Amino acid sequence: MPAYTIASIFNDENIRERLALFSDDDVAVVESALFDKNGKPYVKCLATDKDRAAKPEEIVRQLWLRRLMHHYGYPKSRINIELPITFGRDTSKRADIVVFDKDRPTVFYLIIEVKKTKLKDGREQLKSYAHGTGAPLALWSDGETAVAWHRKNPNYFVEIPDIPAANQTIEEIADQPWTIATLEGFATEREREGDSRSLKQIILDIEDEVLANAGVDVFEEVFKLIFTKLYDELQVETKRYKHLRFRNTNTAAELSERIQSLFADACEKWEGVFLKDDRIKLVPDHLQVCIGSLEKYKLFNSNLDIIDDAFEYLINKSSKGEKGQYFTPRWVIDMCVKMLNPKLHEALIDTACGSAGFTMHSIFHVWRELARVEGRKDSHLLTAAERTPKEKDYVQDKVFAIDFDEKSVRVARCLNLIAGDGESNVLHLNTLDWKRWDETVKVPDWQSTYFAGWRKLKKLMAGKGNDYRQFKFDVLMANPPFAGDIKQPDMLAPYELATKENGKAEKAVGRDLLFIERNLDFLKPGGRMAVVLPQGRFNNSSDKRIREFIAERCRILAVVGLDGNTFKPHTGTKTSVLLVQKWNDDPLEGPPCPRPANGDYNIFFATQRVPAKDTSGEKLVAKKDGKPLKDRYGHWVVQHDLFNHEGETNDGIAEAFIEFAKKEQLSFF
Repeated sequence: MPAYTIASIFNDENIRERLALFSDDDVAVVESALFDKNGKPYVKCLATDKDRAAKPEEIVRQLWLRRLMHHYGYPKSRINIELPITFGRDTSKRADIVVFDKDRPTVFYLIIEVKKTKLKDGREQLKSYAHGTGAPLALWSDGETAVAWHRKNPNYFVEIPDIPAANQTIEEIADQPWTIATLEGFATEREREGDSRSLKQIILDIEDEVLANAGVDVFEEVFKLIFTKLYDELQVETKRYKHLRFRNTNTAAELSERIQSLFADACEKWEGVFLKDDRIKLVPDHLQVCIGSLEKYKLFNSNLDIIDDAFEYLINKSSKGEKGQYFTPRWVIDMCVKMLNPKLHEALIDTACGSAGFTMHSIFHVWRELARVEGRKDSHLLTAAERTPKEKDYVQDKVFAIDFDEKSVRVARCLNLIAGDGESNVLHLNTLDWKRWDETVKVPDWQSTYFAGWRKLKKLMAGKGNDYRQFKFDVLMANPPFAGDIKQPDMLAPYELATKENGKAEKAVGRDLLFIERNLDFLKPGGRMAVVLPQGRFNNSSDKRIREFIAERCRILAVVGLDGNTFKPHTGTKTSVLLVQKWNDDPLEGPPCPRPANGDYNIFFATQRVPAKDTSGEKLVAKKDGKPLKDRYGHWVVQHDLFNHEGETNDGIAEAFIEFAKKEQLSFF
């Protein structure tokens, strides 16, 4: 019995180029329906379940049937083929595909012709079919291209960019549908009009006007909307849809149905952020107001500041601020990434990940270096562009993050899922209380969300069995909570820093101190770390033992004092970034970092002189030639002296450290 393929039916090995409209899944489904009948290829019709001779035009029709059902969401009950078109007494003409009206199941809504004819001839034929049946929509396709029309009246055909999905109205498509360029135009218009409101400010307005009295969890519902909008933009950027659906159009009930469906699709694409059966809990009227407020803001191709501001505000209303952990500003993260220089083959983790700043910017850094090596155009942004296999593999196999706050984990997981093409190693665990991890990972709901990432994390364990103390990471970057003490004796027991020099147990230990010891346990010999700490840890005489603990285990690479406004408006605590590399004399264990025989070595010290925020915590924009400075992506450049901004500003601390690292022959430069 012959084994048929679509390529063999078309007698064309390059047939995928001629069927560019359809996804690999579409082609695979139709190809799987091919079978032999009396020595000839047949296909099981997706609409009627009947056997049909598998000629090229039939293959195109079946691909369109698959696309109608799977891509546009039309149920099988609304679709039929080969229906007669009546012209007087003539019923010899038949429509290739017909979609019926949702509310009137015998009325033609959409007619599709897939015959291999010239576009002009196909248009005229469809025009007559639409006039004869009253169908408001028509589409012609040869498999490689498709053109759609809207019949506005019996004599007026208007070409439209696409046919509506099952949960859309014709007006949404025909009435100037929005694209990514539309959103970029809105941004330009806001700038021209002096409207500098951030996404955070928009959310504040929504909360005051709608959410405060809606009886819902503000974080949950706003997160769902941002999650859905990110997905919608991704679908358009990757050309899976021609237009944006996250729009305030039609009635509140119709809008609610469409947005709920879009949210469900996003949950299916990016699993483990929301429950599979979760729904947006805003009533249609409230949802309409929220969509209207958010629809004109573009979230993709941002440097994450846009999303950070929003999520920091939302999460700070719950657990983050109480424990002294605030999202690290992106310019501090970028400095750390530039100084530690993570590489494609290295495993990286953030043990207090917040909104995934360190992991996301490390991903950008590695992607950019990979693009440079391969001679491609680089980008350090959260873009919707299709990523190469190497880029995806790095995110899926080498990048990990942990946080104790479930809401932060979901935000971080969302962003890492996008970067990792649907996979993420962001885990909801208490980094410090690793003795109880076995209890956590046995919970069924936890396993269903995090097990794939957990399995990969376990491969990086240095010990055997369920000893989760030691790991073999190359790079660790974190901004652990620096407020509050840990007092539980059982939680303190495993930590050396929780035992006094006289051997007695401490009654309370600062959370950030435990993180120092725990983070070092995550690193392999020769592994390196950047961690944000309160300035007092470097100066207080009472913390001398801490400094000795670090120096005994690591080479201190650098200490960078940050400006006092860095974490405002949440806290005015003065902070510094500590960068270290674990001692290592064995090249088989990890990157070399030999301990000097005399104990002496050079350390890089620097202090931020140019503040990035004012005393109220508002960002300060850099200026060039007296004008506010934007980067090549159209984002405002925050002023600071931590690094040069792609050559737009002067060299800073990071560039000075790189020069120092090369002179010192550090293993990672």
